[in-house]
Amino acid sequence: MNDAPDRPVFEARQLTKVFTKAGRTIEVLDGLDLSLKSGEVVGILGTSGAGKSTLLHIAGGLDRPSAGTVHYGGKDIFSLSEPELAAFRNHRIGFVFQMHYLLSEFTCLENVMMPGIIAGGNKHQVREKAEALLKQVGLSERGDHRPGELSGGEQQRAAVARALVNRPSMILADEPTGNLDARTAVSVQDLFLELNDTHGTTFLIVTHNQEMASRFHRRFQLRDGVLHQER
Repeated sequence: MNDAPDRPVFEARQLTKVFTKAGRTIEVLDGLDLSLKSGEVVGILGTSGAGKSTLLHIAGGLDRPSAGTVHYGGKDIFSLSEPELAAFRNHRIGFVFQMHYLLSEFTCLENVMMPGIIAGGNKHQVREKAEALLKQVGLSERGDHRPGELSGGEQQRAAVARALVNRPSMILADEPTGNLDARTAVSVQDLFLELNDTHGTTFLIVTHNQEMASRFHRRFQLRDGVLHQER
């Protein structure tokens, strides 16, 4: 993997997230700090319910913290209006979830193109980028197929290509191999590390998979609302 430059691409400071349920207050994140350098691959591990997905959703601007800040390249994303934040997410952040969330009525190629079209990109140029990404993720022959005609691993590879089409600052992945068999999961892991090697793509990945996480630059356990770096 590439050596990561010193400039942070992402910084979370003093993140707190509190939920109220049935009259009880539950503090999921408790003054959490995290900083990623450009080109890093960082893993977040922890037990179910520890707040890993909550952290990722806040990092991606899909949810707001009860307190604290999230900066990308010095920009505080929660100082933006909702339309500005939506545009920022689409341009600067790529998402890969446990479920691929491909749109069944569109082809594989059209799904990959979607974020670029939403961002107002030139359709011909977006198509060229999407085709190049499908080739890179091993799906160049599957562009005309709909999601239901793809295997689970192919669907997830298409989701990775979709996440990359706007050349985001960072990819956020939430249990991206959780629904895949062992062999297919390894192929998706390999793809992430290949993209990191070839493009310097920054990844923040939530996973239960210790073997997968062992391949990353850094790994953290999320316990009691804060991160503990593994040695």
